[in-house]
Amino acid sequence: MPATKVFRYSSIDGAGHRGKGTVEAPNEAAATHLLKQRGETPLELTETGKGLDMEIKIPGLGGRVKLKDLAVFARQFATMTASGMSLLRSLSILEEQTDSLPLRKAIGDVRTDVAGGGSLSASMAKHDRIFPRLMIAMIRAGETGGMIDRALEQIADSLEKDTTLRGKIKSAMTYPAIVLGFTFILIAAVLIFIVPIFEQMFANLGGELPAITQFLVDASHNMWWIGPLIITLGVGGSITYRHKTRTSAEFRLKVDRIKIRTPVFGPLFRKLAMSRFSRNLGLLLNVGVPVMHALTVVGETTGNEIINVAMKDVQAAVRDGQPMSSGLRNHPIFPAMVTQMIEVGEESGQISQMLDKVADFYDREVDAAADSLTASIEPIMVLVMGSVVGGMVICLYLPMFTIYQNIQSN
Repeated sequence: MPATKVFRYSSIDGAGHRGKGTVEAPNEAAATHLLKQRGETPLELTETGKGLDMEIKIPGLGGRVKLKDLAVFARQFATMTASGMSLLRSLSILEEQTDSLPLRKAIGDVRTDVAGGGSLSASMAKHDRIFPRLMIAMIRAGETGGMIDRALEQIADSLEKDTTLRGKIKSAMTYPAIVLGFTFILIAAVLIFIVPIFEQMFANLGGELPAITQFLVDASHNMWWIGPLIITLGVGGSITYRHKTRTSAEFRLKVDRIKIRTPVFGPLFRKLAMSRFSRNLGLLLNVGVPVMHALTVVGETTGNEIINVAMKDVQAAVRDGQPMSSGLRNHPIFPAMVTQMIEVGEESGQISQMLDKVADFYDREVDAAADSLTASIEPIMVLVMGSVVGGMVICLYLPMFTIYQNIQSN
């Protein structure tokens, strides 16, 4: 008689109620058959005691979905619904085709909820760490207005444009990141392998080392703990930064203010924020999301806490009967061109079209700024790397000049 195993399961019954528990059976097929006999359809079935009976997650490093995967999902979803395919059939196909495991699981849960009678937007809202609030708000508006296929189409366009913009930013940042990484590796290599050779040579020649050279020698001796300390501080600082940006609005506000004031990168960050603000607000208003709710969603999805704070002030102005443009003028982050275009849109009744034009303008500005940044930062990084390497070489050869002068004086 085969040995009985214990399986942990999650299931859904005919009424759409979900359940979890354990079931004993000889194998997975038998466990599935047993659950079906109870009137439950298994969604997940895992044998306990096999490997680690738990899912290990490192905060900030797991369960994330790439923007590119979301853009592909939205485009495929929009195409399927536009062709007349049902939501359940579309979600079933998308669940099978999606490569991202977190996204696949979320799509499966959404499909199950929709099959149980839930709305698409409410089902996606349960997975707000996977699906952006902008997507959920637009789908909810599309459901209300009976144009969910149009909402999905615009979501796909927005995510694809955002993916392109992020790709350009990453491309602009890749070169300095590589140069800085190589510089740190070079410094470590010099301290570990080169400095000890010169130290032995200086010891044989005698004499007192200059302070800067002695500093390099001391750093070489202490690399066994300085290196791990730097790595630990870097990793710890990164985790702390990510945690603070997720949990503290005040911290995000300070960081974003520093970002837009940075000499080289500041203009790029500001143009990127304006592009996202205009694009997101235009999309929400275009599908019929109420202005007050649209301002809330835009503030939380632009990725800039300065704009989020500004949106709260604009909401208060709109609530008092003032136009949106008047509230934006009180915040310097919004250029005059943006407020003027929005004012024209309010007066002409074409605010979503004006916001689209503003977004297109800033998309081009971000492209130009990214190209300019790449061109201007290359000589800066070369200068930094040359200064570091040249400075270390001078520090190592400086005692030789001192010894030579002493020999001449004697």
